Amino acid sequence: MIAKVMTFGAILTELHAADRSGKFGDIVLGFEDLASYMRGHPYFGAVIGRVANRIARGKFKLDGVEYKLATNDGPNHLHGGLKGFDKVLWHGEPAQTSDGSGIKFSYLSHDGEEGYPGNLSVTATYVLTEHNELRIEYAASSDKATPINLTNHSYFNLAGAENGNILQHELSIAADHFTPVNDELIPTGEISPVKDTPLDFRRSRSIGARIAELPRGYDHNFVLNQSGKGLNSAAYVYEPTRGRSLEVLTTEPGIQFYSGNFLDGSLKGKKGVVYRKHQAFCLETQHFPDSVNHPNFPTTILRPGETYTQTIIHRFSTR
Repeated sequence: MIAKVMTFGAILTELHAADRSGKFGDIVLGFEDLASYMRGHPYFGAVIGRVANRIARGKFKLDGVEYKLATNDGPNHLHGGLKGFDKVLWHGEPAQTSDGSGIKFSYLSHDGEEGYPGNLSVTATYVLTEHNELRIEYAASSDKATPINLTNHSYFNLAGAENGNILQHELSIAADHFTPVNDELIPTGEISPVKDTPLDFRRSRSIGARIAELPRGYDHNFVLNQSGKGLNSAAYVYEPTRGRSLEVLTTEPGIQFYSGNFLDGSLKGKKGVVYRKHQAFCLETQHFPDSVNHPNFPTTILRPGETYTQTIIHRFSTR
């Protein structure tokens, strides 16, 4: 495999994997030049932070103090705000682990950035292992209590980004429940069963099988069935025409499955390919959206003296 990353946004710009015939292909969406990334895009390949997903009305209370964040999704805060971790310059250096070689990115998010409290020191390490895995390790510490919920926002098409939509990809998600949302995609606070809904991916089926039942497509947080606090298998995707498969493992309690609903043909990516609706999918491992405003959700608060850690593994194979 080949992975390419850059210091702007700590973005994964390319990921090349073999299909069942041994032919390599780039399976993530993106651009061929920095200027295209800087003009704006829907978070292709980026590290998302401080808090991934949405925070209702861009507000939360912590230890009796109300904080007001930047709002960039109507009245709500999305993916870290106007200039989240996807739009900053990270410092990169080579990283060598027992699993393989990679790059360690680091960034200091200053107190008050996008409205968040505390100076937050963050690292994101990408390692390409000898087992056809892309491993992403996050770590962070802060001098004040602050919410943190990092993820990677890569858009995958296992047939290759130039080869049509992802509706025939077969997906399974290890989740019996999901978090319902309102019209602004903000969680209601409920945790509901996926049974008898279009969100039931407990058994593998094509992404397109029931997508028509959802007017906006898939953009939902699934509550993962976890066997412990370590790495758990969260999702498995298989693309039948070329035989590539992807297993996602995570230490997080949730995964956001997004079916590329807002790709509208306005962006031209690598090889001049125009990115259209459902041309890729995202599987964003994370805590639940708007957790900071829902005490019944797993907490996203990091306090001084603590270390935030997270591991994501994208494991590739063919069949």
